Amino acid sequence: MFRNQYDTDVTTWSPAGRLFQVEYAMEAVKQGSAAIGLRSKSHVILACVNKANSELSSHQKKIFKVDDHIGVAIAGLTADGRVLSRYMRSECINYSYSYESPLPVGRLVVQLADKAQVRKYFIKTLT
Repeated sequence: MFRNQYDTDVTTWSPAGRLFQVEYAMEAVKQGSAAIGLRSKSHVILACVNKANSELSSHQKKIFKVDDHIGVAIAGLTADGRVLSRYMRSECINYSYSYESPLPVGRLVVQLADKAQVRKYFIKTLT
């Protein structure tokens, strides 16, 4: 009934206690292609399904190299995935420049969560 006034921001709750922007993002992820990650003691494998929506469109990249020790696979809107992969890449470069060591993965995950708290991205990541 009052849905339109409650679906403009990530932090606006509806009277029923719902965050519509978060629900929209989850629906976009469900409609995205599958991504899977496997890890052993010495290796990591990231795999995604690349499917074109029509014969005229080409597949879109779903796996990105962030740093020498970090890769990411995405499901959902690839434009948001590219934005976040560029953000992660720049954070890794800035940290390496400042501290002359690679950015710890845990710290990058916290920075990514802080960024996603402000604006809802319509993706899920495997980092």
